[in-house]
Amino acid sequence: MEKGIHSTEYHLRFKDTLVGAQMLFVAFGALVLVPLLTGLDPNVALFTAGAGTLLFQLITRGKVPVFLASSFAFIAPIIYGVKTWGIPATLCGLAAAGVVYVIFSLIILWRGSQVLDRILPPVVIGPVIMVIGLILAPVAVNMALGKTGDGAAVLVPEKTALVVSMISLATTILVSLLGRGMLRLIPILCGIVVGYVLSIPLGLVNFEPVLKAPWFAVPNFVFPEWNWQAVLFIAPVAIAPAIEHFGDILAIGSVTGKDYIKNPGIHRTLMGDGLATALAAFLGGPPNTTYSEVTGAVALIKIFNPAIMTIASCCAILLAFVGKLGALLQTIPVPVMGGILILLFGAITVVGLNTLVRAGDDLMEPRNMAIVALVVVFGIGGMAFSAGEFTIKGIGLAGICGVILNLILPKRRA
Repeated sequence: MEKGIHSTEYHLRFKDTLVGAQMLFVAFGALVLVPLLTGLDPNVALFTAGAGTLLFQLITRGKVPVFLASSFAFIAPIIYGVKTWGIPATLCGLAAAGVVYVIFSLIILWRGSQVLDRILPPVVIGPVIMVIGLILAPVAVNMALGKTGDGAAVLVPEKTALVVSMISLATTILVSLLGRGMLRLIPILCGIVVGYVLSIPLGLVNFEPVLKAPWFAVPNFVFPEWNWQAVLFIAPVAIAPAIEHFGDILAIGSVTGKDYIKNPGIHRTLMGDGLATALAAFLGGPPNTTYSEVTGAVALIKIFNPAIMTIASCCAILLAFVGKLGALLQTIPVPVMGGILILLFGAITVVGLNTLVRAGDDLMEPRNMAIVALVVVFGIGGMAFSAGEFTIKGIGLAGICGVILNLILPKRRA
């Protein structure tokens, strides 16, 4: 093998403990950001990220060196669901999203991966991803201005909030652009740390909850309650991240030189992702997804042993029981997160736009224009369809709309 390139075989070794812990460090900032934004428990998110990754490894036979943790794609529906139906009902919808992944994996096993390309082409996936980013833009701006996500209450004076949020944002951007080595892989964590340190002398941090919290505490697990409205609202959101899963697996495959699409098979990796998401929802955590930051770290250090993700998972599970850690994370000021989210949600929109650009489709062609236009406007414009107590809107409506339009609108004949 080439010098510096390590084996892709699974070998659980004590000497890799530090490397595994480092992988969790790379994922940590993004991992805890989702529960902090949505009202879920960050300690539970740590536990479900670790448990979900272990389950993924079991399903994929320990062949793929990826780490699964909180998915940004579900932030908006979780926020809406928690506000509308409460956390247990929202978790029911998130569990259903995991089931959607599993259904896709079974379709792929039955008909091959090309069937999803026909049902969910870039002209559908691209605008749905854009909607995920755009629908969250007001939340980021409100938080950067020191308000609650919905803008209903002011938590920090606007001038102070702007200073903190813009410095946090600038730090995140500069680290992602100018950082070297492992530092470049943790821009979110760097932005949080700099913003947090700046907030202390400004009186924005209250350490009292940290002092009162115990060192050891069982995570605040929450179990789902059946709510079919939440299921119909949240489950379609899984369309976009399920398709992105292909890109993630191709990326780690290009890093390690292995074809994971064939072995263990994309149906297995997608099923592992779906079952990990369902497991997280059944315990009160956010949906899981493969982390590109960790893939970047694997490429940087050139250690391809999947067992390092087992170590990272065990570290996450152990940290989940540190009560003071969860309390400390809860003290992060709103403007710190708001500044970082401006970049993060904008980046999600750009990913969707890039999906369309890379596909090379003519967006001025009437069929493509109709699909993209309706998905974007329905998704971010507040369009809703109701029947009795049933209502579908937002990202869920955008996803269903895109799929239906792609299936029913005739293609122009050459």
